Amino acid sequence: MNTALLSAALIAVRDCMGVKKNENVLIITDEPMRNIGYALRQAAKEVGNEVLFVEMLPRKTNGEEPPSEVAALMKVFDVVLCPTSKSLTHTDARRAASARGGRVATLPGVTEEIMIRCMNADYHKIAERTLILCSLLEKTKVIRVQAPAGTDITMPIEGRKAFASTGLFREKGQWGNLPTGEAYLAPLEGQSNGLVVVDGSMASIGVVKEPIRIIVKNGYATEIAGGTAAEKLIELLEPHGRDARTVAEFGIGTNDKAILSGNILEDEKVMGTIHIAFGDNKSMGGSVRVASHLDGLIKQPTVWFDDEQIMREGKFVVSI
Repeated sequence: MNTALLSAALIAVRDCMGVKKNENVLIITDEPMRNIGYALRQAAKEVGNEVLFVEMLPRKTNGEEPPSEVAALMKVFDVVLCPTSKSLTHTDARRAASARGGRVATLPGVTEEIMIRCMNADYHKIAERTLILCSLLEKTKVIRVQAPAGTDITMPIEGRKAFASTGLFREKGQWGNLPTGEAYLAPLEGQSNGLVVVDGSMASIGVVKEPIRIIVKNGYATEIAGGTAAEKLIELLEPHGRDARTVAEFGIGTNDKAILSGNILEDEKVMGTIHIAFGDNKSMGGSVRVASHLDGLIKQPTVWFDDEQIMREGKFVVSI
């Protein structure tokens, strides 16, 4: 096994999840992600844990539920790690496992390169800046984002809880991505308006060669244009109906090791970017449950929390 990959897996198990020797660990994977799953299994074994390794068929979409048998297993393990092709983050199975007190890390589409690069970040520093941003978000009524490619959108958020994906999931019920580093929340349903221009990458599509222009009216993506990437996005959304077009998430990347790679797991964590997702927002305090959650990355954003400018062209202008 690649020693650098095993080292990254050990950081995930030992440092990020804080696995103790008396805890049991569940690894859920699928065939394309098997090598990552094996590395995490080996890491858990080296820490001294009982490990169950489960391989399922790849899901078709981000947010599609795992088999019921897998969902049942997730509820009885102390720590669950999910290196899968499609994300299990926004599923009822993950939510139920978290509600029962399990600590869950999802690693959708992670590659060996991303694991090695991003798991070696300073997660204590990432946690510090992420928690500061969450504190600011929870005092905010309206977010506004503008960017050079044309993004200009307002998203009311008053009363919404902000979530810190710090990479340190050591307490009962904590969950998030690995690798990670983002502050995020669900804008209020039906209230976002403006234009989103995805010029970085799009979940399930990758780096966009031609920006995707998304007109948002009253909380929904009403028009999508911009070439082959836009056509692909429409195709991904179509099977799930109007709910898949819900403005579901606003997030800010806080991982200084992450780079734009075309893999949204890493891309949405890139410091200096923001992302806006469409679809399921139930995992972050919203009311929309749909088997789709697709994030779009926006580069060089200027961001206001109410009247306070937080970022200017991709650089933080507040002390974090």
